Amino acid sequence: MRHFGHLADDVRERLFLEQPGGFDRDSEAGVLSTALGATLYCPATRETLGADVRKQAARGVVSMVLCLEDAIADHEVPAAEANLVARLGELHTSRTQDLPLLFIRVRAAGQITDLTRRLGPAVGLLSGFVLPKFTEESGDDFLEALAAAEESSGHRLFAMPVLESPELAHLETRREQLFGISRLLAKHRERILAVRLGVTDLCSAYGLRRSPDLTAYDVALVAAVIGDVVNVLGRADGSGFTVTGPVWEYFPVQERMFKPQLRRTPFAATDPPGEAVRQRIIEHDLDGLIREIELDRANGLLGKTCIHPSHVPAVHALSVVTHEEFSDARDILDQERGGGGVLRSAYTNKMNEAKPHRAWAERVLLRAEVFGVAREDVSFAELLAACL
Repeated sequence: MRHFGHLADDVRERLFLEQPGGFDRDSEAGVLSTALGATLYCPATRETLGADVRKQAARGVVSMVLCLEDAIADHEVPAAEANLVARLGELHTSRTQDLPLLFIRVRAAGQITDLTRRLGPAVGLLSGFVLPKFTEESGDDFLEALAAAEESSGHRLFAMPVLESPELAHLETRREQLFGISRLLAKHRERILAVRLGVTDLCSAYGLRRSPDLTAYDVALVAAVIGDVVNVLGRADGSGFTVTGPVWEYFPVQERMFKPQLRRTPFAATDPPGEAVRQRIIEHDLDGLIREIELDRANGLLGKTCIHPSHVPAVHALSVVTHEEFSDARDILDQERGGGGVLRSAYTNKMNEAKPHRAWAERVLLRAEVFGVAREDVSFAELLAACL
């Protein structure tokens, strides 16, 4: 599979200087954690689950979570498990296309080993499990169950812990929790694909909910938690993990009493295809999402939890490496290999300092490997327009 693989060859050729690279379930963990992109959640109760997975794959989704936790009611769990096992079994026997990286979000550690057993050969479709409300105390059971499931199935299975517990939100316990989680994840490093943030649950500890006019970073409590999580778990010294962006809760509806207005756009309406894309962003209510993705990147997060397919194109379009980023990253690494120093960027608008910017440059080139590099004259608007 590859990002933007659903686009026609001539469209990709027009948009990309460096094409997005291919990857699969067996790719190196660093590539897969970068390639997650917009991870689309889907309730496991859907009778059309198998068809939904195939449909989203055809639309450019490369990672999905089939949810047995908060997306369904408590009394629905047994039926959802049975439906999940049946639909994955059907996908396994009738697969005719590349499928996304598939993960199951469980409620309890015991579900990991139980579902692995019940899935049988279909477990080969899974890339791993999402571990909710992950704490130092609960995490060990989850990760031990994952190790047992991996051993019994003979398939590599990754974990994506979700940090969303009240212990993380509360100031007096946050530090202890984060360092405890860090120690636990380090023990199981080969199985940790990414760390996810459950901002909705963090807000619920204080009865908060952000409006569509506000990003997660406008909520002081959430911004503080994100900063601390990246501080401890997102370090670039080899001890860190990929940390993914929080969910954007809002999505388009067919009819509204008041149509929201676009307050800010990342491109001018006069820029082709500016006005057309601007109108489609208004229709899809993507302006707030775009702002939040930009802030995710600035704060060290990569990829995003998504609950609606309309969010996927924006996440992926903003993940493509720009020509300017690519030029800077290559120059920085070339300069660093030559012993360091400072040089003016090829765009003559910034200072590139080899040693301090090296980690940033390495991350940019890894992102370029899976999301590609846009041509010099191709904007975010054009990338988004191609996918909407």
